[in-house]
Amino acid sequence: METRPIFVLLALLFAAGAFAQAYMWTDEDGVVHYSDRPHPGATLIDLGTASAARPRPTTSTAATAGPNSTEAAAAVPATGYQSLEIASPGAEETLWNIEATLTVTLALTPALRTGHQVRVYFDGTPQMVGGTSFQIQEVYRGVHNLQAEVIDETGKLIIRSRPNRFYVQQNTINN
Repeated sequence: METRPIFVLLALLFAAGAFAQAYMWTDEDGVVHYSDRPHPGATLIDLGTASAARPRPTTSTAATAGPNSTEAAAAVPATGYQSLEIASPGAEETLWNIEATLTVTLALTPALRTGHQVRVYFDGTPQMVGGTSFQIQEVYRGVHNLQAEVIDETGKLIIRSRPNRFYVQQNTINN
């Protein structure tokens, strides 16, 4: 069996990954979207670097086409956030003996802006919290879900984290 066709195929597969493009934009509701297709007002994300959080302006004709291309660029609100993640507890993490108090830390880039608030869904129940580090009371043994979002002064959703499932365990004492 000749190995040269296998090396050519592997080289083509690696080259295809190098030409991958992704676009990021914020819609009229302030929600950040990502796609592999250009969108008016979108910025091109360089997937070739380790930090995809620094988008660069796109040069795509689809994203800049039209008589109002400056309006499309201005439509992206300045209140957008690049990322929101639940840093702690980690996804699928098991927490032991937390005594019914869960400490939560969010990673928000850039930092929370004045007038914006964080709403957290703990097991589907929404509650407003004070910032990106807080505690939730009455968290008992079992499987729990946590999701966070940032809303503006009017209550409009700006960005939402991925849902995060974690587990709480308690040691038992046998008498």
